[in-house]
Amino acid sequence: MPLLPDAEPFNHDGNKIGVLVSHGFTGQPKSIKPWAQALADEGYTVRAPRLPGHGTTWQEMNGTVWQDWYAEIERNYRELAKTCDTIFVMGLSMGGSLALRLAEEKGDGIAGLVLVNPAVQSERHDRHLLPFLHYVIPAFPGIINDIKKPGQDEGGYPKIPLKAAYSLTQLWSAIKGDITKVDQPLIIFRSADDHVVEPSNTAWILANVASKDAEEVVLHESYHVATMDNDAPAIFAGSVEFVKRIVAEGK
Repeated sequence: MPLLPDAEPFNHDGNKIGVLVSHGFTGQPKSIKPWAQALADEGYTVRAPRLPGHGTTWQEMNGTVWQDWYAEIERNYRELAKTCDTIFVMGLSMGGSLALRLAEEKGDGIAGLVLVNPAVQSERHDRHLLPFLHYVIPAFPGIINDIKKPGQDEGGYPKIPLKAAYSLTQLWSAIKGDITKVDQPLIIFRSADDHVVEPSNTAWILANVASKDAEEVVLHESYHVATMDNDAPAIFAGSVEFVKRIVAEGK
C-alpha cells in the first residue's frame, strides 16, 4: 500500500536517552516529525513510528484496532530499551492516549510523559451510537488540519473510519481502568481552542493519575495539531526542558 507524502517513520540514533513520539488517530508521522527532529537535535535517540492503518487510506485503517496501534508503540519501546538507559514517551492526541497506556504497562520503564491535546473520551453526541453505527456505516466526515497557522497540512484522513473509531473508545476504556498506575512525571500541553478534543480530557487525566509531578500548559495560539502550529516551538522547548530536568533529578 503506497504511503501518503511524508508518512515514513522518523528514526534517529543518538545517546542513551530515548524518546518515543506517537502521532494521533487518522494522522501520520508528518504531524510530529518537527517535534521528533527537535528532540533528535538535542542528541536523544528518537523513534516516531507510523501506526498500522495510518498514512495510507482510511479504508485500510478500518481493518485495524487499537491493539495493533499499541503493538507498534510497544515494539518501538522495546527497540529503544535495547540501547537507552532512560526512556520518555510523548504523543499528540491519540498518541497521548497510547503514551498513557504504555506508562500503565511499563511502570518504572518510563521516566516521564509529554502529552499534547491527549484524548481519553469524547463529548460528541453521536458517540453513544458508535457501537451500532460501525456495523453499517464505514466512515463519517473527519476534521483534519485543525491548525491555526496558515499553510500547514498534517496529512490526515478526511474521514473517520468507524470500526477504528469504535476500537479507539475501547482503548480509552482500558486506559481509564488503569489510570492510577500512571505515576510518572507528566506534562500536558493543551490548546485553549481545540476543535477535536475537549478540555475535559486533560482535566480528567490530571484528576486521576497518581503522578505527583504533573503540570498543564495552556497554548493560546494553536488549535488541535499544536505540534505544527504557532505554539510548536514552545512545545519542543518545553519537552527538552522536561527531559533534562527529569534526567538531572534522577542522577
